[in-house]
Amino acid sequence: MDKSAVIVTGGSRGIGLAIVEKFFAQGRQVVTCGRGARPRHLDSAVEWVQADVARPEDARYIVERAEQRFGRVGILVNNAGVQVEKTVLESTDADWEEVMGINARGTFNLCRAVLPGMVQCGGTIINLGSISGQSADPSMALYNASKAFVHGLTRSIAVDHGPRVRCNAVCPGWIMTAMAEDAFAMAADPAKAKADALARHPAGRFGQPDDIAETVAWLASDAARFITGQCFVVDGGLTSASPLQPRFF
Repeated sequence: MDKSAVIVTGGSRGIGLAIVEKFFAQGRQVVTCGRGARPRHLDSAVEWVQADVARPEDARYIVERAEQRFGRVGILVNNAGVQVEKTVLESTDADWEEVMGINARGTFNLCRAVLPGMVQCGGTIINLGSISGQSADPSMALYNASKAFVHGLTRSIAVDHGPRVRCNAVCPGWIMTAMAEDAFAMAADPAKAKADALARHPAGRFGQPDDIAETVAWLASDAARFITGQCFVVDGGLTSASPLQPRFF
């Protein structure tokens, strides 16, 4: 088994935690990070780094800690992300710094920090994009834009740094996390909005964090060795369906 380290940003909860646990269950050496103190529920064998990915020096520190603790980094998963539920007119400079700083700059910072080692020894980068980076969700202007940036950066890294480095993105749909619940809470009738969204899923359910973790683990494996520069939508069929609903016909 490959003994190189895995870095997963934003691994304290939700999708990030599911990804950490998936790689840890495979016997990998995992490093994760967040802006707060180490979560109590995190396995003691997982290396925790308190850091802000929006800061270039913190990104370098995360990679350095992983290399010092476990050797070279073979897999980077950029999962850290935040959202602000506002239109462009409502968004402030502070909102820009928060959302673009973590979602866009943070992803760029970690990629830039890990690439020198990967270009030499090989590696895989998996970025967490979103269906919101392909079709705009209302009142999510900065989040939509930040995820579109992630998709573009993913393709650029694959083109510029292959074949030594593979880079792909996973684009989740409605995954039941705290961020998803916050989005539903914006609706005038959250329960109705949730029911309507569920009815639009051919899979018949919302996603779970482990659905994304499984996809990430597969993309990081040799089974996906010919795949690079792609943005994989994992949304239970949501974006495949017409906006016209059957009840109207």
